[in-house]
Amino acid sequence: MSVEALDRDVCVQIVIASLKEVLVMNDTPAPATIDEATVLVGDDAVLDSLGVVSLIVEIEQRLEMDHSIAVTLASDRAMSQRNSPFRTVGVLGDYISATIKEG
Repeated sequence: MSVEALDRDVCVQIVIASLKEVLVMNDTPAPATIDEATVLVGDDAVLDSLGVVSLIVEIEQRLEMDHSIAVTLASDRAMSQRNSPFRTVGVLGDYISATIKEG
């Protein structure tokens, strides 16, 4: 799959698959529904801070292995944004898509 074909919907699906994997690895119960509105950080988050780090690593590895895309999600740019790109599954999908396109 080319970088151009890796649209937002694909990025959201990668986040969801990676989140499910991290929850299993951490032996954390998954919420009944995981979708774009699933909260990753902050109040009502499904992950703790270590889980978010694991999620970022899992997504980066999945992008590299499945799509041959090397990307760093936890950059200075991401950390300095007023609103975290790691808030929800959908926001993270948007951020990944934008980061790849800027690549």
